[in-house]
Amino acid sequence: MSSALEFGIDTFGDVTPGPDGQLKSHAQVIRDVVEEGVLADQVGLDFIGIGEHHRPDYAISAPDTVLTAIAAKTEQIRVGSAVTVLSSDDPIRVFQRFATIDAISNGRAEVILGRGSFIESFPLFGYDLQQYEELFEEKLDLFMKVREQNPVTWSGSTRRSLTDQDVFPHVENGLLPAWIAVGGSPQSVIRAAGHGLPLMLAIIGGDPLAFKQFTDLYRRALPELGHPQLPVGVHAPGHVAETDEQAFEDSWPLFGKYFSKIAIERGGRAMGEGQFRAQVGADGAYFIGSPETVAKKIVRVVKGLDLDRFDFKYANGPMEHGKLMKSLELYGTKVVPLVREMLA
Repeated sequence: MSSALEFGIDTFGDVTPGPDGQLKSHAQVIRDVVEEGVLADQVGLDFIGIGEHHRPDYAISAPDTVLTAIAAKTEQIRVGSAVTVLSSDDPIRVFQRFATIDAISNGRAEVILGRGSFIESFPLFGYDLQQYEELFEEKLDLFMKVREQNPVTWSGSTRRSLTDQDVFPHVENGLLPAWIAVGGSPQSVIRAAGHGLPLMLAIIGGDPLAFKQFTDLYRRALPELGHPQLPVGVHAPGHVAETDEQAFEDSWPLFGKYFSKIAIERGGRAMGEGQFRAQVGADGAYFIGSPETVAKKIVRVVKGLDLDRFDFKYANGPMEHGKLMKSLELYGTKVVPLVREMLA
């Protein structure tokens, strides 16, 4: 674990209700997310990640554009994707967009690359799901070559080859920071190590310490594949309120429906309240509770997995903007100092 543990937040821009109880427009949700990013900067958080989705329950399909707005209104917080679905995007355009954000933010841009947990982008942009693995492998390989900021010569089967082609704009200082996000498969972990990129684990169920097998595998693989030890982070859902009872009351009606909907779409079953309470418990994957409760859970996972960054996914279903803002405020002003104190 790095001595300078970092604390981030993530959101997909979940569509939220307004004061009248009706769901807000996508446009208003996007403006709310910008406001949440500004607050995250004000309370001293290190990073905000915005996810890419192409479905009605999420407002954000172009995270880089929203990140540009946040970058222009903030001073310290780093801005990045969570994640960029590289398989259905163009790696050169991904680099160009985030290099541009890096310029606007004076070096605060990051990109977290992944295959995504939804598949809507494939038919939307004309990609064949049969090429799921091939697309990601080839596009990641091309992105890594472009990231070096030298003229690129590359060939593959999913797009035309390049010969001595430079890509602009160049990043001002060093390489564009990039991570690989994985859901917990050994192959994905080894891929991240092979490319020499930091690892971001998405933990949305079970005991987070069960993922130690993957952090250990990653750290063993890095030197074997010719790379130094690199940062490891975790992305996990949660909500902070003044008390455990309030946090549960805020969360259960929304989290339960949110995760049940996703599970049913994928052939699973709806979540019951008992299952939800188990995930909220001391060894569950949901970081829901008072600042003290959430801080203790974070400390357990940071120590158990030897983490360098913890990204708190603060929006999970149609929770009111005001409650999201309060959760962010408590996370930055109460949870983070408590975690640092406990670790010290």
